[in-house]
Amino acid sequence: MVTLAQRIEELRTAKGLSRPALAAALGFPRTAIEKFETGRQTPTQDQQNKLASYFGVSLFYLRGETNDTTQMSDWMDGAFLDEPAPAPAPKRAAVKPVAAASSSGEGGTMFDAFLTSKKFQEALRTAVLDTLRTPEGQEILAKAIRKELTNRQK
Repeated sequence: MVTLAQRIEELRTAKGLSRPALAAALGFPRTAIEKFETGRQTPTQDQQNKLASYFGVSLFYLRGETNDTTQMSDWMDGAFLDEPAPAPAPKRAAVKPVAAASSSGEGGTMFDAFLTSKKFQEALRTAVLDTLRTPEGQEILAKAIRKELTNRQK
């Protein structure tokens, strides 16, 4: 199980921040992050809330109680929706693909609004890019490029 100290260090290094820089960004004493990461001091509830908010993760994730970074309030408050949900569309005879329905300017479902929201698209883009940077992702890209080059040579 991941400890609070390990999680803080993991999140800080993932953002490329030094301990003093993170402390300054959050308004903590200069050596606070070092104390948290070494286990010499436990952050107060208020400090934990600030850390979780700063990194955009749940308190449960910060404390190492789960590996799910999602904040429950994100889903409950509709954080992925940039604009109000469109009015329900009139019933259509045929079901259109999501991309076609959302790009045609017609009203869609709540799911269409979710898929076309900027926050969701940014989150999806980040996830895809992070995946493609892994060794497995690099292998998938290499295979796709080889296949494309082979098809062009035919």
